[in-house]
Amino acid sequence: MTRFFAWSALLFGSLYFLLPLVGMTEFSLKMRRGEYSFDAYRRVFEDPRFWETFSYSLTLAVATIVVGVFLVAPTAYWVRLKLPQARPFVEFVTLLPLVIPAIVLVFGYIRLYNTSSWLPMTGSAFGTDILLTMGYTTLALPYMYRSVDTGLRTIDVATLTEAAQSLGAGWITILGRIILPNVMVAVLSGAFLTLAIVMGEFTMAALLNRPAFGPFMQLLGANRAYEPPALAVIAFAITWGCMGLMQLVTRFSKHERAKA
Repeated sequence: MTRFFAWSALLFGSLYFLLPLVGMTEFSLKMRRGEYSFDAYRRVFEDPRFWETFSYSLTLAVATIVVGVFLVAPTAYWVRLKLPQARPFVEFVTLLPLVIPAIVLVFGYIRLYNTSSWLPMTGSAFGTDILLTMGYTTLALPYMYRSVDTGLRTIDVATLTEAAQSLGAGWITILGRIILPNVMVAVLSGAFLTLAIVMGEFTMAALLNRPAFGPFMQLLGANRAYEPPALAVIAFAITWGCMGLMQLVTRFSKHERAKA
């Protein structure tokens, strides 16, 4: 009986998530009357705004991942090694982006960094891109920090650090050549989650007036019928592709460790 309820719950959950996706995919293929076709997908890919916004968001995603790793990895490592009493405070800070809406954050950024402020970052496209990257880093902070912190829990940080110091390694060498390679799977997990967040984010990019993928999806959805579902399927495939890569990297890493 327990197994029956477990399988029933799994089946219900699968249908609850898969049926809307199937319906959306089917609708995106009905651009031609009376037959299925990929015309909506072809129009999306032929739209120069798709490639412009996709490449822009992808570039910002890479920049966000780099900034997030350089910010989170040393912080999580130092908290675990030297400041375990500060962990509750750090975890509370990293959870704030889940509590504070993105629209509140971006209005705060605009208020602090507009052209009449002490640091007018919104006065140029480059400055606004930097500001948007910092905003994306903030939004991805809960996921990146917990991924790295979980990875650090699987290794003996203190022993590795003491062994490296006994061989004359400095802090940068310890972090870059010893700690990060041992938690690379966790870092990549946070990176792929960050990529998914940046590619689908709308509020910050729209209010900062930047040509990102999220606002393009909203604009297309407001003016077209069949292209928005096609674009949603593409975005869904990108997200699941990131998750698949994360699983592939995890399995490959486990296989390499087993061989070693």
